[in-house]
Amino acid sequence: MIIGICSVELFLPGITSLKEKRNIINSIKASVRNHFNVAISEIDYLDKWQRCILGIVGVSNDGKFMESLLKKILNNIQQKRGVEILDYNLEVNNGVQARKGEFPHNKNNI
Repeated sequence: MIIGICSVELFLPGITSLKEKRNIINSIKASVRNHFNVAISEIDYLDKWQRCILGIVGVSNDGKFMESLLKKILNNIQQKRGVEILDYNLEVNNGVQARKGEFPHNKNNI
């Protein structure tokens, strides 16, 4: 299992309210979710008008595909009007388990 993780810091020039920001961010999130089938969430600068950090996560069985997918998502976000990417961090992991154990069958044992 390959896990792709990307955080992207956005600058939204010209935004004058949180309502305006949330409209743009919600539009980006919906577009990315629908087009690329990944999880995406606003993870920082929630109360800043012109800044945002989005977290994006995807799962695949191919590391090169996952890296390519995350780069396509970054390009897609960069193409959005009124949005600038300030910084991003892209990471593709092989999904090695830190801890492996049996799942208890009885709910009371959790």
